[in-house]
Amino acid sequence: MRKVSALLLASERRAISGLAGLYASRMLGLFMVLPVLALYADTLAGATPLLVGVALGIYGLTQATLQIPFGLLSDRIGRKRVIAMGLVIFALGSVVAALSDSIAGVIAGRALQGGGAVAAAIMALLADQTREEIRTAAMATIGLSIGVSFAIAMVLGPWLAAWAGLAGVFWFTALLTLVGLLVLWRWVPAAPRRRRHRDVGMDRQQFKSVITRPDLWRLDLSIFALHLVLMAIFVAVPFRLLNAGVAIEYHGLAYLGIMALSFVAMVPLIMVAEKQQRMRLMCLGAIGAIVVSLAGLGLPLSPGYWLFVWLFVFFTGFNLLEATLPSMLSKLAPAGAKGTAMGVYSTSQFLGAFLGGTLGGLLAHYGGLNAVFIGCAGLALCWWIAMWRMPSPPPLSSEVVALHETQADALDLLMEHLADVVGVEDVMVVPEERLVYLKVNRQQLDQAALTRLMAPPKS
Repeated sequence: MRKVSALLLASERRAISGLAGLYASRMLGLFMVLPVLALYADTLAGATPLLVGVALGIYGLTQATLQIPFGLLSDRIGRKRVIAMGLVIFALGSVVAALSDSIAGVIAGRALQGGGAVAAAIMALLADQTREEIRTAAMATIGLSIGVSFAIAMVLGPWLAAWAGLAGVFWFTALLTLVGLLVLWRWVPAAPRRRRHRDVGMDRQQFKSVITRPDLWRLDLSIFALHLVLMAIFVAVPFRLLNAGVAIEYHGLAYLGIMALSFVAMVPLIMVAEKQQRMRLMCLGAIGAIVVSLAGLGLPLSPGYWLFVWLFVFFTGFNLLEATLPSMLSKLAPAGAKGTAMGVYSTSQFLGAFLGGTLGGLLAHYGGLNAVFIGCAGLALCWWIAMWRMPSPPPLSSEVVALHETQADALDLLMEHLADVVGVEDVMVVPEERLVYLKVNRQQLDQAALTRLMAPPKS
């Protein structure tokens, strides 16, 4: 087995930085609308709380529908072409929303934004550009960029809207997308090859086995519910800030303080969850914190400062789950099925965003702001109950090892030897990819035995 190099190749550095920036800027454009759309909806013809909720979440429906087809299309016509096409669609949606003076136009624009579903193609291009031994770290960089983009969006969205109106937010998003196209063509290297990656892309042969596993669908349920309640409450949270005496132009500062404190609180909790194998406990605790915070936000008699306490508790739980759920998925997914499991997981996330916006709009339309929070608290409580019997994930991680020519002639024997290595829990050999996918317990792994087994023969 090859020794992992701590140094990135120049092409890998460019691919990781460029694609992480593309992914983050795209999510930034989607998220910036959350804290401002409800506040500025009175400038849009035909706006109602229900339609505002639809506008917030509609991108999730088109994203969920198209992300897998776009990923498969990138296998056929090229990653960069599909990513460029998706960015153009995203920019077009931003322009449509910016030029609209009605809520229907904004809904159409947001749907088009979601139609630029290039997440799978971006991840596939990153896999094409990186070696197996550094791919996990590269994917983690993408995941980190999403969290950072959400925090920036909460601050930047209100500031832009106060300065240039709701249309200004969409124009900024369109401009950012055009810059992304330039980065794609001038900075991100061309992929040397296009290959299927089972740790990134969808494998239809594994789809049934992935969606029927209770441990995995509990995680799919979790990301679905998490983004459902997130999208739903942003029909009401901006008005809560107004009622607490925070002027629109200062909403960004309020979100900045809340998000910064929640990140500080989250870090030690993640360390405990990972190092002390307390994933299940932290997951249940985070969901419980979300339930309590939503119930607190729904109390009409709470003093103003409690609003910030409850939002801090909510975003601490939200950020903790955003960080730990993908880690749990990586531990639980079978060898060679991580990409398929992640595809189902991402689709669940986007569907949750769509239904959350619609649900939040319905609750606000028929029951008022308090009903939004109380209704979401009830749903989050059902989520907590569904997760109660979730087993603790084993301390496993994924590893991808290159297959040498001499090993390709004795695959059955190789799999037997790999299965006998202490710490190797699951093995999948894919001859056409010349790769071996492993699930290993690094606390018990006999690294020396694995290295000897996978080493190329001496000439």
